[in-house]
Amino acid sequence: MLSRLSIRDIVLIEKLDIDFSSGLSVLTGETGAGKSILLDALSLALGARGDASLVRHGAVQGQVIAVFDVPRNHPARMLLADNAIEDDGDIILRRVQTADGRTRVFVNDQPSSVTLMRDVGHALVEIHGQHDERALVDPGAHRDLLDSFGGHLGTVRATGEAWRYWRACEQEFSRHRAKVEAAAREADYLRAAVAELTKLDPQPGEEADLAELRASMMRAEKIASEIHDAQDVLSGPSSPLPQLASLLRRLQRKVTEAPGLLDDVVKSLDEAMLSLDAAQSGVEAALRATEYDPRRLEQAEERLFSLRAASRKHSVAVDDLAQLRDTMAADLADLDAGEERLHGLEKQAAAARETYEISAAQLSSLRHAAAVGLTKAVMAELPALKLERAAFIVEMASEAESRMEDGIDQVEFWVRTNPGTRPGPMMKV
Repeated sequence: MLSRLSIRDIVLIEKLDIDFSSGLSVLTGETGAGKSILLDALSLALGARGDASLVRHGAVQGQVIAVFDVPRNHPARMLLADNAIEDDGDIILRRVQTADGRTRVFVNDQPSSVTLMRDVGHALVEIHGQHDERALVDPGAHRDLLDSFGGHLGTVRATGEAWRYWRACEQEFSRHRAKVEAAAREADYLRAAVAELTKLDPQPGEEADLAELRASMMRAEKIASEIHDAQDVLSGPSSPLPQLASLLRRLQRKVTEAPGLLDDVVKSLDEAMLSLDAAQSGVEAALRATEYDPRRLEQAEERLFSLRAASRKHSVAVDDLAQLRDTMAADLADLDAGEERLHGLEKQAAAARETYEISAAQLSSLRHAAAVGLTKAVMAELPALKLERAAFIVEMASEAESRMEDGIDQVEFWVRTNPGTRPGPMMKV
């Protein structure tokens, strides 16, 4: 219940503190006395939209504090617990509205959001007006009211958790069954593809390595042709080296016969022979460096072409072929082990459904018992309201096959205004 309302600088109210005792409190007054201002202030503390016009003229800000004394199992406390807000003692909602339009929200003295304040306020207070919807005649709220009266909100929460777990198990079972069925339809293709890729054994980065090897060997093949030509000139049958060597030896024998005449010629020829020998050695070294095995080039090309053919066939990059093989192998493993896992998931879902059904049946029993108690409690109040001829009825329909998050029960409050008349929903009577 609302135990205290404190208002500071809201519209015409400078300062007001109201303490509410147990029982019914009534505020009366003429038009313009300020009754609506009190409701507007309370609504502000319950998460209504803030407005700078609510701040009293001349004040910098206005403030409303609403204090509620509620039982430990009240839904509002569950909202606080879900949002990590301590809820020992009273629930205190504080709203600060500034004259420049800004607003601040505090729940149990902790900064919070307007959304949370509104949710907590909705769980705490109903403001009934001429044109307001009222939870009492809203069938969608009747089950919650019955659960709150019966004090079995913990069982409601446990049933909801059991329902969500069961539905999660059912969804996992359905997903896995669909996966196994799809894999079974593609089993032959998967086995052939895995066998092909396992035999091919693609490695990450292999395409780039093979392409570079192939390019370097093809470059070496082109260069080797030119080097072979140079070797033919220097070392082949038409090589000038033997003739130059013979000429150099003859001239060297004639040097003594003509001193000073052939010295430079002999020296130049000797240096030329040394250079040609060095060139010949360089060509032979170059040939050895550019040597390659044509079969190795052929094998590299065949391997590269096989990888690229598999890439085109499976519509993936060459570097992704290994991952594709592993994925397909995993799908096959799922297929092979799928039936066993599928059976396990089916048993898990069945056990989860049984747990839910037990919890829902227990909740239904509690609701039926609470319905009897609520009917007696309401009927006891009717004579004082001059409605001793009327009857209050909790209409319940429980269907075990109608599994919902909130249980298996449909609850609606009915009334019969006079004996002999047909009872009906509160909204229609």
